[in-house]
Amino acid sequence: MNTELYFIYDSHCPWSYAVTPLVNALQEAYPSMKVHLLHTALYEGKTSAGEEQMEAAERASGLKFGRDYIRYANSPKSSIKTANLMGWMQSKQADKQLPVLNALQRAHFIEGNPLNTKHDFMDIVEKFKLSPSNKIFRDELSMDAEYVLEGIAEIQQMIGTTNFPAMVMTVGDNAIFIDHSKYISSPHAVVDAVEKEIASFK
Repeated sequence: MNTELYFIYDSHCPWSYAVTPLVNALQEAYPSMKVHLLHTALYEGKTSAGEEQMEAAERASGLKFGRDYIRYANSPKSSIKTANLMGWMQSKQADKQLPVLNALQRAHFIEGNPLNTKHDFMDIVEKFKLSPSNKIFRDELSMDAEYVLEGIAEIQQMIGTTNFPAMVMTVGDNAIFIDHSKYISSPHAVVDAVEKEIASFK
């Protein structure tokens, strides 16, 4: 059966960072599964998730946040350029998007990289041999990023919530809404739960 995973997230959201290991575990368990990483572009340079959300995500997941991130946790964040890059990757280099997301989250949440200027992205662009145009690094959403937002709206209507991060897996004509809160402290447990759901479809 054709299997796909839809992950609604924001690169600058601590909870999205905490849930990404579940996406990694599912991709590892289902290597032929098509993964759609859908960036919400929530942060526009005026707000941030803040220290309280970071601490809650840390407690729930056991993941650590770097000193340089913690120091500026309450400072305004912009995820626009990251949304543009990930939208471009979805359409041009989808096979690299999950490793790139992991690298971006490590850069932001561990190393304290704000991912707010073109220069902030260059190490990752070079490491993964990416070739995005300069348009990606503007302070406005690209067409690819806007297209992703349209896809997010459709999925949110289907699942009946605008909360994120959110994960939906489709297996043939069946859909599984994955409650990440159940598995965030033990990401590989999500694989067993999904396998049971899939078995019930047969």
